[in-house]
Amino acid sequence: MSVSTSAPDKGVAVVTVDYPPVNALPVQGWYDLADAVRAAGRDPGNRCVVLTAGGRGFNAGVDIKEMQRDTGHTALIGANRGCYEAFSAVYECEVPVVAAVHGFCLGGGIGLVGNADAIVASEDAAFGLPELDRGALGAATHLARLVPQHLMRALYYTSRTATAAELHAHGSVWRVVPREELADAALELAREIARKDGALLRLAKAAINGIDPVDVHRSYRFEQGFTFEANLSGLADRIRDGFGARTDAGSQADAGSQGEGSS
Repeated sequence: MSVSTSAPDKGVAVVTVDYPPVNALPVQGWYDLADAVRAAGRDPGNRCVVLTAGGRGFNAGVDIKEMQRDTGHTALIGANRGCYEAFSAVYECEVPVVAAVHGFCLGGGIGLVGNADAIVASEDAAFGLPELDRGALGAATHLARLVPQHLMRALYYTSRTATAAELHAHGSVWRVVPREELADAALELAREIARKDGALLRLAKAAINGIDPVDVHRSYRFEQGFTFEANLSGLADRIRDGFGARTDAGSQADAGSQGEGSS
């Protein structure tokens, strides 16, 4: 289980998350991801960062089992802060971030790709927030950056997923390719970006973030407050205790693991 960084091309850093079986990250994993993305962005030799993952899917959210083992709220607070740090690191990365998404992208995965600058996805990729089935709330801020407002609400309330092709139709996914071509397609876009002047790219990233109509930091923290309220009231525990007792058609990650799910 790790977060690693490689440099396959000049000016391009690839940050890879690998937490088998479904990339449901524990608290420390979110902080490690944040540190890796920030370090890649600070490196003056980098002009683009590719965020990718190993295994069956891109990201399945936080490790719910870690929360269930915690008798207090330490794991919940840690997950809230860790997700915030990781999402912020992607958004604030000094150079553009390209997310390469395969399989499922759920919960915290939406927070990552929603804050990325561009998304390349495989044909089997599915995007969604199963938060209401996991006793949590959050990342609607980031889903709203991927789909129109009313579709975001319907997906959020139903816990359904949207395909890569559907997000491509909405303009939020740059390109959809067969799974075996995903790495090459993401690197192709990253190389094109990295051919620009590095100093100007960093100014461009800061300028685009500065004109963003939504303060993603504040809006996401607002959402997290309701997650904590659900936990304090006992509502979240009741829902999480039933997690894995049934199969949710909307979650590709459910098959084979019961450790994923919130942001």
